[in-house]
Amino acid sequence: MTFFTDPFICPVIIDIERKYRLQYFLETIYSVGDMTKKIFLSPQKTMNKENITFNDVKVFAYEKSFADELKSYGKNNILNIYRDMFYVRKFEEMLLSVKKNREYNGKPFYYEGASHLAIGQEAAAVGQAYALDVKDFSFGSHRAHGELIARGLRAIETLDDNSLVKIMSESSSKCNYEFLRAKFPKKSIKQIAIEFLLMGTACEIFARSNGFLKGMSGSMHVFFTPFGVYPNNAIVGGQVPIAVGSALYKKKANDGSIAVANFGDGAMGCGVVYESMNFSTMAQFTTLWENKGELPILFNVLNNGYGMGGQTRGETMGYDSPARLGAGITPHGMHAERVNGMNVFAVIDATTRKKKSILEDKKPALLDVVVYRYAGHSQSDKESCRVEEEIDAWRTLDPVENFKKDMLNSGAFTESEIDKLEEKILADINYIYTLSIDENVSSSIVNGGVQELEKTTFSNIDNYKCGVLNSEIKLPKQEISRIKEISKKARIKSSNEPSITLGEALTEAITEAFYRESSLVSYGENSRDWGGIAGVYNGLQEALPYERLFNSPVSEATMVSCAVGYAMSGGRVIIDFMYSDFMGRAGDEIFNQLAKWQAMSVGEFKMPIVLRVMVGTKYGTQHSQEWTALASHVPGLKVYFPATPYDARALMNKATSGSDPVIFFESQRLYEQEEILNEVPTEFTEIDCEKPTLVKSGDSVTIITLGAPLYRALEAEKALASKGVTVDIIDLKVVVPLNYEEIIASVKKTGRVVLVSDACERGSFLKEVASEITYRSFKDLKAPPIVLGAKNTVTPPYECDANFFPTAKDIEKAVLEVVRF
Repeated sequence: MTFFTDPFICPVIIDIERKYRLQYFLETIYSVGDMTKKIFLSPQKTMNKENITFNDVKVFAYEKSFADELKSYGKNNILNIYRDMFYVRKFEEMLLSVKKNREYNGKPFYYEGASHLAIGQEAAAVGQAYALDVKDFSFGSHRAHGELIARGLRAIETLDDNSLVKIMSESSSKCNYEFLRAKFPKKSIKQIAIEFLLMGTACEIFARSNGFLKGMSGSMHVFFTPFGVYPNNAIVGGQVPIAVGSALYKKKANDGSIAVANFGDGAMGCGVVYESMNFSTMAQFTTLWENKGELPILFNVLNNGYGMGGQTRGETMGYDSPARLGAGITPHGMHAERVNGMNVFAVIDATTRKKKSILEDKKPALLDVVVYRYAGHSQSDKESCRVEEEIDAWRTLDPVENFKKDMLNSGAFTESEIDKLEEKILADINYIYTLSIDENVSSSIVNGGVQELEKTTFSNIDNYKCGVLNSEIKLPKQEISRIKEISKKARIKSSNEPSITLGEALTEAITEAFYRESSLVSYGENSRDWGGIAGVYNGLQEALPYERLFNSPVSEATMVSCAVGYAMSGGRVIIDFMYSDFMGRAGDEIFNQLAKWQAMSVGEFKMPIVLRVMVGTKYGTQHSQEWTALASHVPGLKVYFPATPYDARALMNKATSGSDPVIFFESQRLYEQEEILNEVPTEFTEIDCEKPTLVKSGDSVTIITLGAPLYRALEAEKALASKGVTVDIIDLKVVVPLNYEEIIASVKKTGRVVLVSDACERGSFLKEVASEITYRSFKDLKAPPIVLGAKNTVTPPYECDANFFPTAKDIEKAVLEVVRF
């Protein structure tokens, strides 16, 4: 047994008698081995009257002169910094002209898409890019064109020609590289790479098929991962928890790189942003994990003073400066600092220092980068929230113009030298614009775009292999106590001897997944100590280190999007939500992030994520709702709901070895349900498990069930048989994708159908199934389908169950009704 000496984990208790202290210590610090550490919450330390203090926040600490930096960087690097800022400025001015005037340099183009410009914020983008490596993943802000171009230009500058050719020739926009190389074979690889970068970005924004993402992601989601540029987000703040997930993967990979979450100050009003900061600094990273240290992430606030139209300083927010918020997250204050984002050197300096501290001190950092955007939130912004004098005042701090003045004033650069550079950049922008709107070079997605999205909504890869991470497992699978207990049980109920239950079948499948996939992590609000939903993980604590199975904060939104970022970076995740009702706490993250990133990336990203949600019982209105209809309505989510141990094991096997996101519904009523239909395999088996199961065969009526009502249907079947009515019973078990073949064949035979679930009857998924049956089998139906569900009101206390959810008697009555029709 190991004893901690850290006073936080094992504080000295002065006032308690030694025998009680020792007894309490032994019971609460350890139970069995190093894998079940417990933190002792000391009342003395908790009730300590010592004042809480906060570290000072540095404000505009950078003080070097241009002359100083000219000596440090050298003339070529200074020229490249100006070049990059000018490229970013002129690219966005081109977009502004197209959006406002429907032309650029006299060449018309009609663009109706989004346009969130960052003109004025160039130093923040270029300065950050200068301090990062392609191994560092930056997640773009709400206005991220400049961030992509800046990081791309920096990558082109630092990568060798062979690496650039490999990146361009293997990308989804390789046609652009081939075109540019063939057109001007004598151009340098780096110049071709610059044109490739600008063309891929412009074509993506203009919805052209040769954009970086085939034109399907557009302005608000354009990215290019080979240059370390990961997605921005149309949902303000939506990228922040995704970046946290990437940082979690990087912590486990331990590759010396960081993740960067770029976001505007308006996003600080989003709860998920606070959740993300807290998640990144969880104390367990230091107290319980073997790989000590918090997540390697930089929270980079592009503080332009506005959130949509409201002014964050003085109107919609109360913090005065976003840098203050670090103190509310963690005692180290996230090393928060306020930076002059109009000075590119100040941004390079701060970002370089923060990256170093993140990697060495193993703590996240927060930068409040003060910038200003000259354009409105978007081109629909009427600019009613600010006066022209304010914009003029900020133009005196213009990062591009002032940098140019400093270059000229230094005497190291001539006006003609800078003019020549500017002329080249303007020519590049004009050339790329011309290519991007030319249908002979860059075709519109009008024909074929929808089909492209349909192809990539699901990736449907079985046995999908995620990234390989070093992960020590402490025991062979067969030596885990819970697995030993389960192995002694019968695989199907045939006597009074205990047989495997649905909960135990899930334990087996999930255990196999952990041993099969080194990158797999699972977390939830009680995943480690309680064993997660229904104790399914119990026993795994003996084998898995904390970094693979851990408790998360009560932060459902971040739990989901963290998984999205972890998957984008190469990992696999099982999330525990406990009750399906909690999906409401993560609506955006489930329906806009988890569901959509495979299609929005046209298949570049895979989402091997399982979200376990329990349909509760006994706990009333907010813990007992069946929400399969919600999950099934949004394209991009697979939805499973097994009712038997056999199907639970098979479907969890499929979900944890596939490449698509799965909302995995489980009924609290069924965890102790033993297998009565099919023998449960003892090892991982590939089964065609997404088809509905014909449980019973008859001729009179088809009964279709989803979830726990299967067993009520089996009870009703016995009563109906005594009355001469035989039924087909079909257990759907899979909501999306639903295979109708077995269903239609049954309805063609019986001509009558009753559908049963525990969801509220109005708007339930089975209403959709009934509608589809009516459409496909109208001529075969002898009676209209009947859909049974819970009453159309809020879930009552457990004592009212029999009057709220459909019973075996209700099913029997409905069957007899369609027979008599």
